[in-house]
Amino acid sequence: MHVFEDTAEPEKPDAVFPNNWISTHSDGRVALFPMYSALRRRERRQDIVDELRRAYRVTDVIDYSNFEEEGSCLEGTGSLVLDHVNRLAYVSLSKRSDSTVVRRFADDFGYEPVTFTSVGLDGQPVYHTNVMMCVGTEFALVGLGMIANQTEREQVRAHLEASGKEILELEPAQVANFAGNAIELHDAEGQKLLVLSARAIPALTEEQRARLRQYARLVPLNLPTIEMGGGSARCMIATIHLPSI
Repeated sequence: MHVFEDTAEPEKPDAVFPNNWISTHSDGRVALFPMYSALRRRERRQDIVDELRRAYRVTDVIDYSNFEEEGSCLEGTGSLVLDHVNRLAYVSLSKRSDSTVVRRFADDFGYEPVTFTSVGLDGQPVYHTNVMMCVGTEFALVGLGMIANQTEREQVRAHLEASGKEILELEPAQVANFAGNAIELHDAEGQKLLVLSARAIPALTEEQRARLRQYARLVPLNLPTIEMGGGSARCMIATIHLPSI
């Protein structure tokens, strides 16, 4: 695990969410993403990429930030919920998740894009896919009912089922309490962990919690201040898939 402190430049209130501007991949490549907010574009940091080069084998850096000039954005693994094993990229399209950049990323990194549009309790498109969807090794948390188009909804369901995931459907109110903004990790002994917001625990039903505990130990985090910015546990973590030196 690596923890990077923010730099001293002002006006970077969302820098605690690094997964929006960088992703790393098992073939040694690093992707840098185009951000919707001009303010957030300051968060991309060459010193972090350099530190990754010192600690891991980085073969290439693919920089998509030039898409910002065209008004096209794709905010990392906020926009992309990646099933690395089955090479699927789930994306809820929005102004932060543009289909053109999705296709470019999918072509470059060898993923099949599964795109759809989802709507939150406020009637607006869900701004990041990882707010309403988490794909683990053997399960998926997903707000299927938030996907209004039936064809898109069934397409997502079919891809999840075909890849062997048990689907735990989330209600919009559960998504609003960050139940979908979770991430499966593992500890030093290889035990699977599901890191999620403390708000998500009471929002989930007893049955859902029991089903999740079959797959991972639940690790709730109390993040009230950070969640005021619209992100939670998953958004704070940029996973490292790079090979060792």
